This record gives sequence, structure tokens and C-alpha cells, in this order.
Amino acid sequence: MSTEETGTGPGSTGDRGTGNTSTGDTPLSVVLAGGGSAGHVNPLLATADALRRHDPQTRVVVLGTAEGLEARLVPERGYPLEVVPKAPFPRRPNGQALRFPGSMRAAVSAASRTLRQVQADVLVGFGGYVATPAYLAARRHGIPIVIHEQNARPGLANRLGARFTPHVATTFATTQLPHATWVGMPLRREITDLDRAAARPEGLAHFGLDEGRPTLLVFGGSLGALRINTAFAGAGADLVEAGVQVLHLTGAGKDVEVPADTPGRARYVARPYTDRMDLAYAVADLAVCRSGAGTVCELGAVGLPAVFVPLPIGNGEQRLNAADVVGAGGALVVEDQHVDAAWVRNAVLPLVRDTERIARMGQAAAAMGQRDADDTLVAMVRRAAGRP
Repeated sequence: MSTEETGTGPGSTGDRGTGNTSTGDTPLSVVLAGGGSAGHVNPLLATADALRRHDPQTRVVVLGTAEGLEARLVPERGYPLEVVPKAPFPRRPNGQALRFPGSMRAAVSAASRTLRQVQADVLVGFGGYVATPAYLAARRHGIPIVIHEQNARPGLANRLGARFTPHVATTFATTQLPHATWVGMPLRREITDLDRAAARPEGLAHFGLDEGRPTLLVFGGSLGALRINTAFAGAGADLVEAGVQVLHLTGAGKDVEVPADTPGRARYVARPYTDRMDLAYAVADLAVCRSGAGTVCELGAVGLPAVFVPLPIGNGEQRLNAADVVGAGGALVVEDQHVDAAWVRNAVLPLVRDTERIARMGQAAAAMGQRDADDTLVAMVRRAAGRP
């Protein structure tokens, strides 16, 4: 697509008249763009909540796809969702590559219609399929752009968008993007406001666990992680025999065999998922999990030490996401290929029973955690829109 088509050429001012330029009593109009995965949707929703918390009159509209998690999560949170057709970048010369210019034009047009209709003062992008057409549409109309990059290694959409704006926020200080400012990850208030010690009794009752036992939290994301599931199921009997109780979130549709409950012994509780991760964090002494950016930042915010098992596919961003907290001593990292039942017995079991070590790790994790990234990002959004 040419710069003449999109109005994105050097020095282009676009059609700024479609935006809402009043800075008097007119409510701020913000369009948030992102979706596909929870890694994009969760910080988007946390930012939407923070915008409304700062000024309840703020108009918030979300651009997303019909296929991503945003199609369900955004309306559930009470925000309007405007659908933009997917226009994924082709990875190789094929039929999709031939269709790409037309798909992108359609997506940019859909994003442009929403920006005009809501008289957007600012566009905030979080990456994903919808972000690129949203950035191009905002550039066309001269609407300020704010970008938040979740991962240590930025995605293609945000690498493109960062060329259009000086307002770039990152989750990790090491992320390489032009004009980047480190703000952390916008998180849900139930996480940033969590007092783990105070919430622990409620969490133990919620999951049917006992007070006074070391507790492992094991999870692999909403879809689960087969290798982690298999390893802990294989070592489950050894864990409970040693007095360690386990809360294992296996992922939707992924069942594991666990030790049967025996009176007087530690319990192994397996559930496909929970909508109360705050309580899961409250009961845990140590987490074993993947290192998606949201997970890394949530564990830091609540001060929960972890053993991270980065996803072994992709571009290696999960290992990079964990690097800072691992370097600070708040977590360990192990390669996926080394995770098996023997590793659980020989490495994880001694660690969770070493109360002094995991206490030090928890303090180090908390020192790296950011609890106010949503407020910091909102301040950046308001400055970009001329509403300090």
C-alpha cells in the first residue's frame, strides 16, 4: 500500500478535521486498538478502566477483530467493540500475499470510519492484527497515536506504529523501540490492589486447600502447557507425600490424573481454569508457569516468586520477558525440554520447601513489580491528546 493511499508519507498531516480538537469541557474520546490474545486484550482493558477511573466522562471505544478474545472480553467489560477485518501480514509469497493489499485497505477503511464517527482525540494501540490498520488510519487523519508494547521483543505492528509517534510505552526497560518510555504493564486492579497475606484465608477456602502447608501454583495459560501438565501429574504423588499442596490450573480441555485425596495428607487440586487468579496468587508460595509478559508482570506486582518455563516456539520473547526478574533474583528459568517429573522432584520440590530462599525471591520479584503502569499510561494518553 502506498503512502499516497494512506496519507502516511513524510510530512503528511492527514485530515485532522475528523478528530475532536476541542480541549474545553468536551469529554475525551479515546479509541483503543488491539486483540487476538490475552496478552493484548488484558492491558487494553486495564487501560480502559483507568481512563474511566480518571474521568468517568471519557468516551472509550475498542477496535478489535471478530475472531480474537476481545470479541467476548470487551463487551463483557462494558465497552463497545467495533470490528475491523483481519489483515495478517503474509509470511511467504502465496495467495494470502496476493490478497493482502486489498485486505489491508478494507481494514484501514473500517478503522477510519470508527475514528471519524467517535471523533477520536487519540488512538492507543496494543499490537495484534487490528493495530496496524488502526495506526495507518490514525496517521491518515492526523490523530495522535500512543503505543504500548507488552513484550520485551516488540511485534511487527508496534515496530511499524512507533515510526508514526513519539508516544511509545513499553512493559520492559530493555525493549528496543524508537521514543520508548518504560511504564510497565497495565494490570487489573484486583491484581495491583492484592494483599496476598490478607487474601490467603479466602483463597484457601475457595480452592479447598489447607493452611500451614507450602503451596505450589502450576499453570500454563488459558490453553495450558502439555509438558508442564505431564511433569507435575507424574510427580504429584511425591509432592503430596512430602507435604506440598498443589493448585494446578491445567488449561481448558486438558485433564490430568492427580493423587486421590487422603485424610491428613496434602491435597493436589486440579482445575481447568479459574476466574480468581488473585486468590490463586494469594495461596501460592511459588509459581511454575510460562513467561508471557502479563504473567511475568502480575507475579512481580504481587511479589510471588516463580520458576518460568518459556514457550519454546515463537521468536523467543518469553525468555526475554523473564530476563529482568530472573536477573534480579526473583525467579528462575528452565528450558521446556528439561521439564519432566524427575525435574519436579529434584528441583521444584526442594525449592518450595526452602522458605528462606523463596522469601528472598519474593522480595526481589516485588522490587521489580510495577503496580501503577495503568495510571502512567493514561497520563501519556492525555498528554498526547492535549489533555494533561
